[in-house]
Amino acid sequence: MASYASEPRIPLATSMDSNVPETQEQPAIPWWTMWLVALAVGVVAGFGAVVFRGMIGGFHNLLFLGRWSFAYDTNVHTPASPWGAGIILVPLLGALIVAFLVKTFAPEAKGHGVPEVMSAVYYHDGKIRPVVALVKALASAVSIGSGGSVGREGPIIQIGAAFGSTLGQIIAMPVRQRAILIAAGAGGGIAATFNTPIGGILFAVELMLACVSPKSVMCVAISCVTATAIGRRFLGMLPAFNVPSLVAFQGSTEPLTLLVCVLALGVMIGLVACLTTRGIYWFEDRFDALPGNYYTRHMTGMLLVGLMFWGAMSFSDTLFGQPDHYYLQGVGYATILDVLDGGLTATGFLVALGLAKLLATCLTLGSGASGGIFSPCMFIGATLGAASAHALGWLFPGIAVNPVHFALAGMAAMVGSTTGATMTAIIMMFEMTRDYAVILPVVLAVATASAVHRWLLPSTIYTLKLLRRGEVVPQGLVAWRGELRARHVMSTRFVLLDEGAARDERLVADSLARGLVVLERGTDGNVRRLLEKHGPGGASLQRRLAVQVNEGVSLHEVLRLMTDADAHEVVVRAPGRASGSVDVIGVITEVELVAVSRADARLMS
Repeated sequence: MASYASEPRIPLATSMDSNVPETQEQPAIPWWTMWLVALAVGVVAGFGAVVFRGMIGGFHNLLFLGRWSFAYDTNVHTPASPWGAGIILVPLLGALIVAFLVKTFAPEAKGHGVPEVMSAVYYHDGKIRPVVALVKALASAVSIGSGGSVGREGPIIQIGAAFGSTLGQIIAMPVRQRAILIAAGAGGGIAATFNTPIGGILFAVELMLACVSPKSVMCVAISCVTATAIGRRFLGMLPAFNVPSLVAFQGSTEPLTLLVCVLALGVMIGLVACLTTRGIYWFEDRFDALPGNYYTRHMTGMLLVGLMFWGAMSFSDTLFGQPDHYYLQGVGYATILDVLDGGLTATGFLVALGLAKLLATCLTLGSGASGGIFSPCMFIGATLGAASAHALGWLFPGIAVNPVHFALAGMAAMVGSTTGATMTAIIMMFEMTRDYAVILPVVLAVATASAVHRWLLPSTIYTLKLLRRGEVVPQGLVAWRGELRARHVMSTRFVLLDEGAARDERLVADSLARGLVVLERGTDGNVRRLLEKHGPGGASLQRRLAVQVNEGVSLHEVLRLMTDADAHEVVVRAPGRASGSVDVIGVITEVELVAVSRADARLMS
C-alpha cells in the first residue's frame, strides 16, 4: 500500500463547500435505566431460547416421527422415520412453509440472521422490525425441524436483537444506546442457547458493539447473565456437549510435534472455512439464477438435502460399516457428540460426513432457508479435525494425537475463522465442553485458521453478505474505519478538466458551480487565472497537490498518505490503468473525513 505515496500527484482546485446533513438525536437515558432495560432484554432472550428450542422439537417430532411433542434432545440421533423413503419430502414441505413466511411477512428472516442485525446497527439507526423476531423464530424452527442443515444460534441472535431494538424504539434514546441493546439481545441469545455466558458477552463485544466501554459491557453482561440463568432453569446446567471424559484435566503438556500438527490443522480448516464462505454465496447466486421463484428454488435445494440425509440413513452401514443415522439433518449435534465420545473413528467416513455437511449447508442456506451457521461449522470442524488426527496417527505412528482434541480444535477454528469471532470461538469451545486440557491446541488452531481465511478472503461469512450489497461493517475487533476503502468514503461531486478543456471559460464556470475541479498534470498558469476569475471571490480558491490513490486503498492508508504528503485532498482513481493516466472516479476531502467521524460518533457510548 505504501507504494502509492511515490505515485504522481495531481493539482486539485477546490471551490465549493459541502454541507453534511445534521441528524437530530434523542437525549441519552440514564445508565441505571439502560441496565433495567438490558435486564428485560435478557429475560426475553432467555425465554426466547427456551421457547425456540421447544418449537424446533415440535416441528421435528411432527415432521419426522408423526407425533406431537416438544421434547427433543439434539444430542441423540433421531430414530428411523415411519415415512421410510418419504422422509425425503419432509424438507420439501418445510421449504414451502419457510418460503411463505419469509416472502409474505419478513424478507429479513431469510438466511443466517447475523448480517441483518449488523446492518441494522450500522446502516438503519439500530431499527429492526418487531415482526422479524416472530417470523425468524417460526421460519428457523421449521427449517431446522424439517431437516435443514442450519443452526439455532443465528435465529436466537436475531430474536434477541429484534427485542432489544424494539425496546430501544419504544423508549426514546439515541442510536448508540439502541445499538447496545441490540448487542445485549444478541449476546443473551447466544448465552442462553449454548449455556455460554462468557461466550455471549464476547460475541457481542467482537461482532455487535461499535464501542466497547464499561457501560456498554455492563448492559451486555446483565443480559447474558439473566438469559443464561433462565436457560439453565429450564434446559439444565450441563454443557452443550456433555462428555465426562473431557472434563478431567490430565495435567500433561503438549509436545512440540503435536502443536506443529495443530498448526497444519489450522491451515486446513482455514482453507475449508474459505470454501464454506464462498460456497454458500456461490450456491445462492446459482439458485437465484434458476428459473421459477423463491418457492421452487428453495424446494429444489431442500429436496436435495432430503435425499442426502435419507442416503446417510440408508447406506452408511453398507458403504462405510457405520450405524445408519440421519447424520446430516438439522443442527447435527448427535454426530458431533459421536465424534467427541469416540463413537466415530473411521477416517473415510468422517471426511465424507464433513464434506457432505458442507454441501448440505450450502444447499440449505443458498436456496433460501432460515437458520444459523455456527452449528454446521462445528460439525464440519469436528469431523475433519478428528479425521486429520486419525490420518496423522496412521502416517506417523510415533505421534500421539488425540482425535477428540483435534475435533475440538477443528470446531473452534471453523467457527472462529468463518465468522470472524475468534475470541468467542475459543471461549465458547471451553464453555461447551468444560475441557481446559485442549486450550492450547484450540487457541493455535483458531488463530491459524483465522489468519489463513483473512489472507485468502478478507470478508467473513457475515460481512461478505453485506459487502455484496454495498454495506461495510467491522469484522471482529477491527475498527469500522479499518474496513472502509477509498471508494466507500469518496465524493463524486467533482469535474475533471484537462488543459484544453480548462481554456473554455464557459466550461470552467459551469464546472466551478458543480463542485470540485480536478486538473490533470501539465496545466499552465493561464488555467489558474481562469479558475480564479470564475471562482467565488478569487481569493477563496485553493490549489493544492492531492495524493492519488487506488479506490481499494483502506481509509487508514489514505490518512497515512495525506499525513506524509501534508495534503488536504485525495484523488481516487480506478484500478488497472496505466500509471501515467488519470482515471479519476472520486475525491476525498476533509469534508468526507468529518462525515465518517460523525457516523462513528453516533455509535460511540
